[in-house]
Amino acid sequence: MTNRRARTVVSWSGGKDSALALHALLMDPAVEVCGLITTATSGYDRVSMHGVRTALVTAQADALRLPVHWVHIPPSASNEEYEGAMHEGLRVLVGSGVDSVAFGDLFLRDVREYRERMVAAVGIRPLFPIWGRDTRSLARRFIRDGFRATLVCVDPRQLDVSHCGSAYDDALLDAFPANVDPCGENGEFHTFVSDAPMFSAPIATQRGDVVERSGFVFCDLLPGDVPRATSGISSRGGTPRAL
Repeated sequence: MTNRRARTVVSWSGGKDSALALHALLMDPAVEVCGLITTATSGYDRVSMHGVRTALVTAQADALRLPVHWVHIPPSASNEEYEGAMHEGLRVLVGSGVDSVAFGDLFLRDVREYRERMVAAVGIRPLFPIWGRDTRSLARRFIRDGFRATLVCVDPRQLDVSHCGSAYDDALLDAFPANVDPCGENGEFHTFVSDAPMFSAPIATQRGDVVERSGFVFCDLLPGDVPRATSGISSRGGTPRAL
């Protein structure tokens, strides 16, 4: 009798840490990756916190040949609203035979423990495939292995806003001050991955407007086939200030 591989979905933001977690799982013979789960803000068509257009995450899922399961939360969702939506989404996946959900966390113990408590409520097992990896070597390996990413969100309290919209490459890592984690694990920045070893093709993007909202700075990425004139992060729920 052979052991069944653990059917696993990846908590997917579209950024580099979730891409690294997926890459690690695809090389694990004990795991069968069967999809992605992504939180989007209702009315915005954007990934929560990262601000990336949902169309770009759909393009990533197509390039990965994996389904994406959307969890929608309201703008300025409370923690209770977020957890309720995630529990509902995860219960649906458990009902379809999913065993595990994987996260791209690296070293923040309180975040890991929070996720463990959250998923325990629905009887699904959490996986942390890149937990404990050295972030400096991981960042350099990400670039060396052919991943390509762009900084799409910057916390100006931790990192200069001039880096928003920059390519995540060796030159950028060299420019980071010593207090900035090279993987942005403390929330210094978030990324969008446009190419990876497991993509069937790169994701074409254009850089749009750079705006400030709720204390964070966002670079709007457009799909490569969208006219530049349509760029700009929606001002619903607040008026962005172009930088």
